[in-house]
Amino acid sequence: MATQPFVAETTFHVRYAETDAMGIVHHAAYIVYFEEGRSHYMRQRGSSYAEFEKGGQYMAVTEVQARYVRAARYDQRIRIRCWVEQIRSRGLTFRYELTDETTDELLVTGMSKHICLNKEGQVIKFPAEWQAWLTG
Repeated sequence: MATQPFVAETTFHVRYAETDAMGIVHHAAYIVYFEEGRSHYMRQRGSSYAEFEKGGQYMAVTEVQARYVRAARYDQRIRIRCWVEQIRSRGLTFRYELTDETTDELLVTGMSKHICLNKEGQVIKFPAEWQAWLTG
C-alpha cells in the first residue's frame, strides 16, 4: 500500500504587481507561485534552498508545466499545495495545486522537474540524506 506524500501548504494574497490591467494574475506569476510552494515545502521539511546550496548542490529547473483552470485576481487569498511526486538519483519532480483559500476552488495545477548540479554545473546525484529527507 502506497503512502501519501507530505504536502506543504501556504497561503498569500495576490499582489497588484502580479496582475494585468483587469486585475487578473499574469500567467507567468504562477511559476513564481510554484517556487514559493517549493521553498515553503523545503522549510516545512526542516531545511531550505540556502542550506542545499551551502552543501555545494543546486537544483536547476528542467521543465515546468501549468494548467490554468480559473484566473486568480488581485487581492484574492490563494493557497498553494506542493509535494514531491518523484525523486530519482539525479532528478526530482514537484507537483502543485493552487486554490482559492476560502472556497477551495481549483485555479491552477502544475509540475516542475529539477536536476541536481554541482558548482561546476555538472549533473550529480542528490545527496543520500536529501533523497531520504525529501521523500521521508
